[in-house]
Amino acid sequence: MIFVRELADPGAGLADVGGKGASLAAMIGAGFDVPDGFQVVTDAYRAFVDDHELRGPIDAALARVEPGDPASTAAASAEIIGLFRSYPVPAAVATSIEKAYADLGAPPVAVRSSATAEDLESASFAGQQDSFLNIRGPEPLLAAVRDCWASLWTDRAIAYRVRQGIDHDQVALAVVVQRLVEADASGVLFTVDPVTGAADQIVINAAWGLGEAVVSGAVTPDVYRVRRGDRTVIEATVAYKTIMTVLTEGGTEERPVPADLRTAPALTTEQAVSLAELGIRLADWSGSERDVEWCRTGDRLQILQSRPVTAVAAEPVPASGPDPWNDARFSDHLWANTNVGEAIPDVLTPASWSAVQLFMAGTMPTASIPGYLGYGRIAGRIYLDLSMQASLLGAVGVGEARFRSMIGTVFGRIPEDLPIPKAAIGRWRAIRSLLPIVIWMRILVRRNAPKIDQYVAEHPALCERRRAEIAGIEDPSMLAALWTDTLRPELDRASEMLTAATRSTGMGPITTPEKLAALVGEAEAAKITSGLGASAGQLASLGLVAGLDQLARGELDVETFNRRYAHRGPHEFELSSPRPAEDPHWIEQRLAEQGDGPDFATMITRQQEQQREAWDRLAAAHPKQATRLRPLLARWAKMSRDREQTRSEVVRYFWVIRDFVRRAGELLGIGDDAYFLDLDELIAALRCAPVDATLIMERRDAYEHYRALPAPPSLILGPFDPYRWAAQPNRRTDLWAPGRADDHETGAKITGFAGAGGSVEGVARVIIDPAEGDRLQPGEILVTSITNVGWTPLFPRASAVVTDIGAPLSHAAIVARELGIPAVVGTGTATMRISSGDRIRVDGSAGTVELLT
Repeated sequence: MIFVRELADPGAGLADVGGKGASLAAMIGAGFDVPDGFQVVTDAYRAFVDDHELRGPIDAALARVEPGDPASTAAASAEIIGLFRSYPVPAAVATSIEKAYADLGAPPVAVRSSATAEDLESASFAGQQDSFLNIRGPEPLLAAVRDCWASLWTDRAIAYRVRQGIDHDQVALAVVVQRLVEADASGVLFTVDPVTGAADQIVINAAWGLGEAVVSGAVTPDVYRVRRGDRTVIEATVAYKTIMTVLTEGGTEERPVPADLRTAPALTTEQAVSLAELGIRLADWSGSERDVEWCRTGDRLQILQSRPVTAVAAEPVPASGPDPWNDARFSDHLWANTNVGEAIPDVLTPASWSAVQLFMAGTMPTASIPGYLGYGRIAGRIYLDLSMQASLLGAVGVGEARFRSMIGTVFGRIPEDLPIPKAAIGRWRAIRSLLPIVIWMRILVRRNAPKIDQYVAEHPALCERRRAEIAGIEDPSMLAALWTDTLRPELDRASEMLTAATRSTGMGPITTPEKLAALVGEAEAAKITSGLGASAGQLASLGLVAGLDQLARGELDVETFNRRYAHRGPHEFELSSPRPAEDPHWIEQRLAEQGDGPDFATMITRQQEQQREAWDRLAAAHPKQATRLRPLLARWAKMSRDREQTRSEVVRYFWVIRDFVRRAGELLGIGDDAYFLDLDELIAALRCAPVDATLIMERRDAYEHYRALPAPPSLILGPFDPYRWAAQPNRRTDLWAPGRADDHETGAKITGFAGAGGSVEGVARVIIDPAEGDRLQPGEILVTSITNVGWTPLFPRASAVVTDIGAPLSHAAIVARELGIPAVVGTGTATMRISSGDRIRVDGSAGTVELLT
């Protein structure tokens, strides 16, 4: 019996070498450049199963799988894989593999599974079995082949075959063994845009090293778009590449990209065009659009594998009917995420979204009235429905002009010529809906405001106890009971404490900056309010940078830093995202970035001195007004401190909820699929309700689709289709409204909101992700789309900050004021119009940015 074939064997068919193997053999036969190797055929897999009499035990394990029950699937998978790993490769098969490996020259190889149900035109089976890289020597090779066979029985592979209607008995596994290419760069290519569905564009993702970092999503790759018709590169976006997969003595490893390559393109224009032509040849030869994994060594381009693109869709939902991920799909309302999108910038998994909804019910109860919901999701991200809120308030006598003024400080100015469509809500209906909530909120604030300091002091220890309690639970029903009896009420309390902190001082502090500006002018008012939070105690939003400063000075150990501060980060409301305390490299990376920056303590001291000097000037010139303003400023400071501290504790409790969801996934045997159930569904599953594996798969697909899109504009006047918007080459990032797609601000001046006073001229550094923080050099001007607490460690090195999204009470403005650096927020288009290296002038008092070069 033949157990091994040459990779280029023209007789290799699907039943013999699986989908991947057959595809590679056909491509070699057609003249495409593919790394050489050999194939372990499906008869070798069958010989292993038959020699060790495994068919009976496999069938018995599968018989215990209950439809819709991931735990039973996981148990069957573990049992079958354990059987495979307990037996050796049969002698005859092992001899054939060892000879073929020796004939190849015994080089380092890549060992990849090739299932007979894989890479078919009707069902792309990518990623369901395992692959192993940099295998060296006969014994490790035999072990890798056996592990590939075992991976035919992972829980995901079993569930996939069930969903696709593929008979387990009809599936076998071949293994492709190829010479490993130590590539300079690698990536993926699609001969049709997989997100927008554009058939005239070739999309290429490229990064340094082996392609695993691109395929797994560990690195943000360079993106090239090549027009199919004339082979013109119409987009070349060079990413800041932090991670690369490289060969090591014992396999592969993710390592930091060398500094000189991080912003260097992984492909030249000529190489990108050559790759596109290669993809077009593949598509024409195969008769279908292709998803291609490729590598480059020098100028040599090779194909690692190619499969049909089966997941192209302009939308992950039917063309008609509501989309639960996009509430603006058929809505003509005005939506904004200027403030809330800063705190919660991510496309949220279903578990995270349901937790955020509970949080919103406690912090914004007037926006959480059934039938009058004042928020929703657009392209998977949270937005506030300004139309609904304006309609409710309008029904009780708040006119549109007053509404625009009320929300301006928090959410930024709405263009005067941009309408706010209204919903028809009767006055008495609105009163009946709002009055009980308003009364309840006043009671809640009165009851909780005096307890804020005690709550902030005691809450961290409570969260540590809860996380330990969750880790120790072994019974799913006990975990469900803990949520109902303890965790849910504690989340509600955390949200209510934030409400009390935000509203306990009334509207007086909110209007204090306006009163100051009217008295002494914008610039002097900015100096007085800048750094004011320090008079009431350090703002929690500065905790990360203050803690890192103490850590660098040796005044704090890592354990204490993690306990106090490392629950905060750029993705703190997304439950699937690890916290900084869970990442052992996070602190060391931040300390390295902070090393050559200015001294944090000195910045705070200098800002406090400037604030005192500005106040003394006001008191000398306007003694009576200063007497009246002093208590308002004290309330401003207290409100700022209390709001930031209680918000930090809400985030800390989201870490508790993250642990709860992770533990639920472990107990249910569904792993990170738990993030794709909402909390009610998760509780039901813990109480033995069946889990809908198909629903999880659909939600994962929608989640990945929306994550692949750029973030939508901060102001949206619906209806809004994020896919059509993303496909527009000149799309606006600040505003979407009918008839205003190309109405861009032009000229040398960019306008926004006055975030923090002062004027600075310097070199711009555009950064979209805080992970790129080491690109920011001391004294450069940070230009970005949006910031939150995860960005705070970068602020001390910046001479000024400019954001697309924000308002006077946004994170960037607050932190910049505390550190005494100018900030202009809410420009809408700064990242579109400013490039790294441009010389700009930032006037934080006037809210303007001027392009100088």
